[in-house]
Amino acid sequence: QVQVAESGGGLVQAGGSLRLSCAASGRSFSNYYGMGWFRQAPGKERDLVAAINWTGGRTYYADSVKGRFTISRDNAKNTVYLQMDSLKPEDTAVYYCAVSRTSGIGRAEFDYTYWGQGTQVTVSS
Repeated sequence: QVQVAESGGGLVQAGGSLRLSCAASGRSFSNYYGMGWFRQAPGKERDLVAAINWTGGRTYYADSVKGRFTISRDNAKNTVYLQMDSLKPEDTAVYYCAVSRTSGIGRAEFDYTYWGQGTQVTVSS
């Protein structure tokens, strides 16, 4: 089993920054797994925001966050990060970290096996 724990959410003004962290642990976890960040706003579906392959050499971003968000990982710490800059009120959502059992970039929820509980990000205008 793999445990996934997000941290770093909070309330920020529009134009501000936040950095989310996601620590993965457990006997089944491997640094060869791809990881991703999803978000779900009230009344909306959960969507992929960014994903990263096991080496960190390949990344994917949703069009809505390109140029503002950066995903990275530190395999020595079993941790993935989401640096969020130039935040907008429409970025308000619960952000979820997910771990894939494949090494590449997962684009859909079914590509991911393990999920965190989520962390709230609220951007005020």
